[in-house]
Amino acid sequence: MIGMNSIDIYMTLEERISSAFRMDEETWLRHANPWSVWTRLTALPLLVAAFWSREWLGWWAIIPVTLAVLWTYLNPRIFKRPESTDSWASRSVLGERVWLNRDRIPVPEHHRRVPVILNLIAATGTVPIVWGVYRLEVWPLLPGFAMVYLGKLWYLDRMVWLYQDMKENPEYRDWLY
Repeated sequence: MIGMNSIDIYMTLEERISSAFRMDEETWLRHANPWSVWTRLTALPLLVAAFWSREWLGWWAIIPVTLAVLWTYLNPRIFKRPESTDSWASRSVLGERVWLNRDRIPVPEHHRRVPVILNLIAATGTVPIVWGVYRLEVWPLLPGFAMVYLGKLWYLDRMVWLYQDMKENPEYRDWLY
């Protein structure tokens, strides 16, 4: 990775995440369903509860962990395409797609740094969450959840703004219906 700056590494990470979830065109359309967006917010608490269950279930905790991971993977796939993408939640997903495509179609300057910062805030929130789950202590979970959800929801709001600014691009124009 010689010659790559931190944003190049970050973009590669985003692309890897999208690839790991096998987000094809149909999956993105289904994920634009507001039900998918809002229920996706349950993934982190379910994962935390699943890993915490090791205290009561021992090695059997692998079952709730597997189910939580499966939910995280299936969530963008189980909902139908939305009847309209003209909702905040749908446009946040459309903006995420624009953001992931920013190497091919550059985004305006005022959208280039804030999403990176917000994702770093959300990622930083995972540290106290992992610590709390490891130590089986609730107190680190609360600030961790606050950081993750503040960063993620603010990021999604920025993605709505990004899509609004980019929606006239011929590649993105038909996404809003």
